[in-house]
Amino acid sequence: MTEAHDLVDKVVAELPAWLPEQRWFGGKDRPITSVRPLRTTVLRDGAPVLVHLVVEVEQGDRREPYQLLVADQPDNHDATGDPELTGLLLDLIAEGREVGGLVFAHEPGVEIQAGLRGRRITSEQSNTSLVFGSQYILKLFRKLTFGENPDLVLQRALHEVGCEHIAQPLGSITGELDGRGTTVGMLQQFLPDAVDGWAMATTSVRDLMTERDLHADEVGGDFAGEAQRLGQAVATVHADLERALGAEHADADDIERSVQAMVTRLDDVVARVPELEPYVPALREAFEQARDTPGAVAIQHIHGDLHLGQVLRTVHGWLLIDFEGEPGAPIDERTALRSPLRDVAGMLRSFDYAAHQLLVGRPEDHQLAVRALEWSRRNRAAFTQGYAESASQTVGDPRERGYLLRAFELDKAVYEVAYEHANRPEWLTVPLSSIARITGEGAVQS
Repeated sequence: MTEAHDLVDKVVAELPAWLPEQRWFGGKDRPITSVRPLRTTVLRDGAPVLVHLVVEVEQGDRREPYQLLVADQPDNHDATGDPELTGLLLDLIAEGREVGGLVFAHEPGVEIQAGLRGRRITSEQSNTSLVFGSQYILKLFRKLTFGENPDLVLQRALHEVGCEHIAQPLGSITGELDGRGTTVGMLQQFLPDAVDGWAMATTSVRDLMTERDLHADEVGGDFAGEAQRLGQAVATVHADLERALGAEHADADDIERSVQAMVTRLDDVVARVPELEPYVPALREAFEQARDTPGAVAIQHIHGDLHLGQVLRTVHGWLLIDFEGEPGAPIDERTALRSPLRDVAGMLRSFDYAAHQLLVGRPEDHQLAVRALEWSRRNRAAFTQGYAESASQTVGDPRERGYLLRAFELDKAVYEVAYEHANRPEWLTVPLSSIARITGEGAVQS
């Protein structure tokens, strides 16, 4: 039988070649310089040996911690795909055990059924989630952050105030990293009947493209009603976050820093993506106009990475998931107080992507392009209408903050330009065409 330290040595030696092939690895932009183990916890010492491993991945001047669950298996040491071994994680949470500094705990008053096998979800990108039966889903945060993960913090806070638009948090796995408590995993209620918003929206667009002679409101798969209800759900979550954790008003310095960050991002992206150059004057003007937003601007804890893939439709309504924020952003940025309009802007961008994704890589078709834009406008308007109907007085109707909302959406589109240029060049036309449209239409984007 392989000893744990021998297994760790073997795995660490393989990681520089193996990590870049994993969807959840965030360092694909540069080569790995070295990998070294930071923390090793033996969860099972029988055959096969099961080890929880935290490593530091060095890529030039960047060093980031990642967690792995590894086992002494002949073909694949990644144990997250082994239903029997991953079942041990749920058992430890059910028992409330501590193993080698890793604390497995269920939430107060929650009882967990042990003895279930774990099934890995293959569609995730930045983390790894395991489903147990039809009851539980355990998310393992692959790239670890120092301190509590905001996903756990915010969903606990929302649950405490009775928020109806999240899945109930049921447990957690925590450890220590550089002397600070660190969230390793988060257990939640699993909803087997749920459908993600991206799948629903793109199905609606596909129905429209099939019936190309009909308008968006004439097709059986019209999504506008769901978009309106989604807007109501997002506004309610923002209001619940405000109730749970409070809100503040941004001062002139806060707004100035926000505008300057947008300008800095623009300068950085245009230096790498020359296709953005024609839009720079209009983008700068839009960012500068954000300073002229009338009245006080509320800032609070928000989702931080909201799009149609981060919402689920169940028989009872819409749920928001994955509150950890943009995975590539520093933890200080992800936990900072920000305007809820950033989440609104993120969802508006997602409607544009859903509308145009079927056109990417196809010959130009004017009628389909018109239908895609019609679908996007209809659902963006429905979403903002729904949001306005349920918004707290602190935030109000996002359409009344046109300059600020437009700036946030354009800032997100500039980020998308950089992402598509680096990862999917054929998709670059989606954010570029959106920038052209938004800068040409004026401040109120609905």
